[in-house]
Amino acid sequence: MKFVFADSLDFVDPAYDFVADRNGSKRVIHRDDEFPHEFLAEAPYDGILVSRGIVGDALMPGKYTEAQLMRFRREGARRFLRYPEERFPGSMMIGDCGAFTYRNMPEPPYHADDTVEFYADGGFSHGCSPDHLIFDFDDADKERSSEEVPAETRQRFEITLQNANEFRSASTRLGPRFTPMGVIQGWSAPSMAIAAKDLARMGYDYLAVGGTVPLKIEQLQRALKAVRDVLPSNVRLHVLGFGKIESLDVLERFGVASFDTTSPLIRAFKDARKNYWVRTPAGVLSYYTAIRIPQAIENNRLKQKAREGRVNQEEILRLERAALDGVRRLEKREADLDETLDAVMAYWEQINWDDEVSPSRHADALARQRKAYARTLADRPWEFCDCRVCREGGIEALIFRTSNRNKRRGMHNLHVFHNHLRDFRTEAA
Repeated sequence: MKFVFADSLDFVDPAYDFVADRNGSKRVIHRDDEFPHEFLAEAPYDGILVSRGIVGDALMPGKYTEAQLMRFRREGARRFLRYPEERFPGSMMIGDCGAFTYRNMPEPPYHADDTVEFYADGGFSHGCSPDHLIFDFDDADKERSSEEVPAETRQRFEITLQNANEFRSASTRLGPRFTPMGVIQGWSAPSMAIAAKDLARMGYDYLAVGGTVPLKIEQLQRALKAVRDVLPSNVRLHVLGFGKIESLDVLERFGVASFDTTSPLIRAFKDARKNYWVRTPAGVLSYYTAIRIPQAIENNRLKQKAREGRVNQEEILRLERAALDGVRRLEKREADLDETLDAVMAYWEQINWDDEVSPSRHADALARQRKAYARTLADRPWEFCDCRVCREGGIEALIFRTSNRNKRRGMHNLHVFHNHLRDFRTEAA
């Protein structure tokens, strides 16, 4: 089972100065930055997925600048991402249309021919047919027939299958080294099974299960079982956007060949608690909370409070410096845990104080946050990891502050997760 990382221009400046909080001298974005597979000793994934919706084009604006878009189309995905097959043999380079970016449109802006052109320009090894998201999913005891679902849902189902049929034919122009992937969408396990069976009849031997992000793990299990039950054994399955990575056994049980996710990196800065990942001696994923010390002059909440005269900016800057100094001194064993926590929580309280919250609720929030930070600082998990992020950054990797720090922590999480998956695959074998 292969882990594919869904990239969104996730790189860091290797020359970033943690103390000064600034990039390296004369740094040029992208050219001087490093992707996870460059920054770490080995690639922390088995392939990369690039969404057309992220890249963007004349039909739909994406995340890439115009210059980056032109370079991507000119050089191809592997060269642009500096992920050559020679250095990463057997790696996958998957393209998809990024259905979430056009989810509110009546039909996808992309069609078979222009999607094939995008995959050709990108030099992808695998590519998904243009699909249209279906948002709801039936519970096991309330599964609807096609006649009972809304017309828009049925239309999205039919559009996805029609596009897949046209894409399967058009993709032959890309030659035998390209693997087309038919995307499954559905409102229930039975409807997904119908879609999977139709796609297999079209000639697909690799199917991508879409619309899984909002599904509960029980719903995903039902969908995968229904799909696998109607497919020949030679048809492989990929799960798009699999975020429930603590449930790898579900994918293994139903013979999933690959899945993509951004979860290890994204949780580094979007999760309230699970920011820094470790593996326990028992081989279980565990998590620590990063220490939030945002830049005082950049934090929107603090800037608003300063404009309203609710905080003193000089005092805020002093508290910020004290918090940073506290965690750095603790790393050097020059400060004790309570002293450091006092400094960190004094700054945290100023950032998060809300006059509309009752004193008791505020006290509870302070206590919960202090407990989470105490575990992180007392356990010193950065000392037990040999990845480049932790070797070079130390406790800086645990400070929730700027993009360069947060994405480094995300790269550490990718490293931990890939090692976890490697052991999981060994045990499963």
